[in-house]
Parts: sequence; C-alpha cells; structure tokens
Amino acid sequence: MFVMTKKLCLLFLSLVSFAVVAQKKKIVNQNSTQSMPSGSNPAASKTTADKAPKATIDLYKVISLTRDTTYIDTSLSIKKEYIFNYLRKDNFGLLSGSNEAQTYNTLQYSLNEFSPYPEFGFKAKHFFYKEVNDINYYSVPTPLTELYFKTVMKQGQSLDAFITLNTSERLNFSIAYKGVRSLGKYVNQLSSSGNFRFTTAYNTKNKRYFLKAHFTAQDLLNQENGGIVDTNDFESGDANYKDRARLEVFLTDAQSLLKGNRYFIDHSFRFNKIESENNLYFTHQFNFENKFFEFEQQTIAPRLGDSYVPSNIFDKTRYNRLYNKVGVVYENKTVGEFQFFVDAFDYNYYYNSVIVNDDGVIPSSINDKINTLGGQYTYQKNKWNGKAIFANSITDQDLSNLDVSLNYQINGDNTIAFQYQKINKLPNHIYNLFQSSYINYNWYNDFKNEKINNIEVKAETQWGVASLQFSTFDDQLYFSNDDTTGAVLLVTPKQFESTINYVSLKVQKEFKFWKLALDNTILYQKADQSQNILNVPQIVTRNTFYFSDHLFKKAMFLQTGFTLNYFTNYFANDYNPVIGEFYVQNKKEIGAFPMIDFFVNAKIRQTRIYLKAEHFNSAMTGNTFYAAPNYPYRDFLVRFGLVWNFFQ
Repeated sequence: MFVMTKKLCLLFLSLVSFAVVAQKKKIVNQNSTQSMPSGSNPAASKTTADKAPKATIDLYKVISLTRDTTYIDTSLSIKKEYIFNYLRKDNFGLLSGSNEAQTYNTLQYSLNEFSPYPEFGFKAKHFFYKEVNDINYYSVPTPLTELYFKTVMKQGQSLDAFITLNTSERLNFSIAYKGVRSLGKYVNQLSSSGNFRFTTAYNTKNKRYFLKAHFTAQDLLNQENGGIVDTNDFESGDANYKDRARLEVFLTDAQSLLKGNRYFIDHSFRFNKIESENNLYFTHQFNFENKFFEFEQQTIAPRLGDSYVPSNIFDKTRYNRLYNKVGVVYENKTVGEFQFFVDAFDYNYYYNSVIVNDDGVIPSSINDKINTLGGQYTYQKNKWNGKAIFANSITDQDLSNLDVSLNYQINGDNTIAFQYQKINKLPNHIYNLFQSSYINYNWYNDFKNEKINNIEVKAETQWGVASLQFSTFDDQLYFSNDDTTGAVLLVTPKQFESTINYVSLKVQKEFKFWKLALDNTILYQKADQSQNILNVPQIVTRNTFYFSDHLFKKAMFLQTGFTLNYFTNYFANDYNPVIGEFYVQNKKEIGAFPMIDFFVNAKIRQTRIYLKAEHFNSAMTGNTFYAAPNYPYRDFLVRFGLVWNFFQ
C-alpha cells in the first residue's frame, strides 16, 4: 500500500511540475472563485494590456432554462472532486458498472424524476442522454473554452469540450461535444458515445424579447455482454480470472444504440414597451425530438429464449414527439407572476411490423395527442422564493400535475426549502408496447396511470445539509423476470396495484480542522410494501478525509485524501439489454463491500488536475463487489484527468 501511494505521488508531482513550468509567471489566488481570468494573447503589447480592463469571473454567467444564474467556477474543492466524472455531476446514490459510460444502478431512489407525460422508456440508457433541463446557456464578456479529459479503463478516453462567445452583449453562442470510447476489461463491453450541443441566447436592447434555443445530437452505443455466466469464477480469486476477459459472459456479439436529435426554443415577449411595476408577457416553448433504440445480435442467445429468426437479430424502436406550450404572464413586482398556459403534446411510438401471436395482435404503433391547461404562480422577493404549478389534461387522457415549492433564506448561511408534488402519470411507452425478434419480448398492454405523491423538506445550514422525503406510489409499473428456473431471462412489464410508501433521510456535514477536513454524506431510506417491488439499500454513505494546502509559493493549490463509498446489502435491480431497462429480482443480494479511492488533485491558475486510484482496496476485500447481480463493479484502476478553462 505504501509503495503504491509513493508511486502515485511521484507520478502526480511530475505532472504538476510540468504544468507549473507551462503556466505564466503571474499567478492569481488559486483557491478563489473570484480570480481574474488572464488574457490569452501573448502578442498583445504591454501598453494595450495595461489599458484594457480585465473581466471578473462573475461576468462569465451560466444560465439555466429556469433562469437560475451562476458563474464559471475555476476553484478546486471537494465538490469538484465529486463531479469529476463522465456525468459531470455528483453521482452519490448511483452505482456505476465496470466500464465507463455503462448504465448506473440507482441506490438512492429519490433521485428519480417524474413527468406526467408518457416517456419513451429504455430508462437505463438515458443516464448519459442530455434532456432539456440539462442544457445551459451562457453570457460571457470574452470567449471561454473548457476542456475536460479523463482516462478510461482500457483503450480509449473521455472528453468534454465546449466554447462559448458573445458576438455582442445581447447575443451568445456555444458549441460543445462530449464523447467517450472505452473498451472495458470484460468480453464484449465497448462503450462509445457522443453528445453534440449547440445553444444560443439572445435578448433585444430594450429587453422586451428573450430567446433561448438549442440543438442536440446524441448517440450512445454499448456492447452488451449480459453479465458473467458463473459468478463463482469471479468470486473464487483464481489467478486465471484476474484477466477479466477470461470470464464467460452470456452475450458475445450483442450491442445496443440509443440515438436522438432535439430542436428546442423557449422565448418570451413583453407587450408593454417599457418595463414597469406591472408587465404582460407572451411566452412560447417548442420542442421537437426524435429517438430510436436498437438492439443487434448476430447469434441467438439461449439466455433470452426462442427467436422468430435463426440469426442476425435487429430490433428497432422509433419515437418522435412534438411539444408546444403557449402562455400569457402577468407580472406585478410586488405580488409576483401569474401565468396561464395551454400546451399540446403529440407523439408517435412505432415499429415497421404487426405481430400476431397466441396473445393476440401486437400493433405496429401507439400515438396520441394530449392537450393540457394550467397555471403557474411565481414569487421572488427578499428572502422568499416560491412557485406553484398546476396542469390538467383537457383531452381524453387522465393526466394531471401539481407542483408546489417554497424557499426561505434565513440568512447567507441558512436556507430551508419545501416541495410537494402530486402527479397522475401516463405509462411510459415501453410498458404498453414492445416488439422484438425474441418471442417472449413482445407485448401490448393498457396499463393504468401511475399515481405519485411526494413531499420533501430540505435545510441547508451552517451546521450541515439535511433533506427528508416521503413518497407514495400507487399502480407502480416495473419489470420482472417470469422464469423461475434461472436458466432463461424472460422479462415483462407488470403493474403493482397496491401502495408503496417510501421515506428517505439524507444528511451531509463537513468537519474541518487546520488543513484537514472530513466530509460525510449519509442516506437512510426504507420502503413499506406488501411485495418487494421497490428495493433499495437501507444505508448509503460517502466519507472523504482529505488535506488541502497551497504549495510552491501559492502557485499551486493541492487536495489529497481518501473517499469511502459503502451501501448495505439489498436485492438490487438487474439489467436487461434487450429492453434497456432494469428489472426487479429477489434472488441475489449485492452490497456491503467498501469502495475506497485515493486521490491527489491540484489547481494551477484555471487548470484542475486529477489523479485517482479507484477502488484500490478491491484485492483486500475479496471479489464480492457487484454493480448488479451478474455485473461486477470495477477493479482497482489508476486514472488521470484535468479540467482546463481558457479565458481569451
């Protein structure tokens, strides 16, 4: 252990020394998010540089669809360590597979978000698919570039790069691409994906008209091996299986692909020419998206049952939707905003065939047009920030959504938030219709709506962060395996007609002493149900002990330490590659294995460098670590990466 740590430190210091030499001699405060971006034009004269004012970091704005505004943060903190992953966000409560850009198993069930509208399905494939609310917009005084790079498990790399610029104070463009390629260490496990994003934001000089628009093109490809056949080979510790490619897997030539394009516009126009105490706005949101999911396999796998074809399976599910939302907003600076809206949601989910079997006719498509009428009230003044939304269908479908949230900022260090949701949700399309070359993977259903009630209270204080959530689920939809022998995987959709009660308590607290810190996040959750449908680990925890300090006359800011991730035993959902979904199983428990990472991170000007020994204790605790019942978690691995901002 000591030898390994010493080698990591020597490698890291070598990289850091190179980076220090590569930087300009003028150094700003490395731990401050308010540092001044340096110019990037070395040919500029000293006189010109002295006269030109430098833009402060808070002028580099990041704007969400809901108009929440932050700024580019080039600091190095423990939170930056948590988000240095392919998702680019804190993945606490998610358990990754053994390869980069595989799906995640969800440990924290409250991470799930719900929409009353029917969705495409194939949810296990959507962790890396950027939705409308994942797209940010920008406003920058000078062009800004950010590069994210991280090594992967084997033969490949992970990259996320974007550039944004303002052609004027009122018009911004950004273009970005995130891609990964990783061969993985098991047979038939390649990941290869790309996410292209283009955004623009514009407003008129008198600020009567505001526009946000984006285009995305995303493709997520995974080779699918179905997990390892004999887990005893993996757990035995036999030296022959340390080369993971020697472990037999269920599928050797299967792959899946999720691909989609989206065109999105959100804009508003103020009717009165001059903004006053009372204002009237017209709003419109447009969203057109098309997707498809493919599952390909050259040879038939006995694991998945009988097939209509002798070879070359090619299943393709197509989907497109068109969403328009038109509204009128009355704003009073004292009372708040009142919005009334009507929207139209048209979808087509389809195949190119009709199947007739013993259960009847399975049609080629399902499509519908849904219209809802609703209202929204928003209040933001002083220490209060609240929003209430209600929408109900005015067409034949039974759909409704009530969402009330309220935030109160006691002072700069203490905030309390409350949210209540009541959703009458139409089933995702994959539950009602699916076609495949595998005979048992064909169905046509008419499930009832899911009913979801959710209450959450969150407090962010100077003493820590805590959130408490209560949820009830009626008519929950899920997948499970119909085979009882264990020899075949015959997964079909079902509906649980009783009530599931779910409660979770999550607490985060960091303790600091001198240059040391201990950051703790603990989640407790429990489901009350008559059958084991919603399975979750009772305890999930993450604990990070680390050291921080400035080095080299404050030219570098360093953080190094250990992170422990752990969750208790539970019947984790298993993954089915044919449908790109997780299914409920109650035969094998996973969990109760510690995952310890050692990291050394540094910041030099606007560059953050990351070096991590992931799961370095894997050889010490035995091969009982799984991400799903037949899918091992990753072995010990050293990975390197960086995030680099260029301010021009």
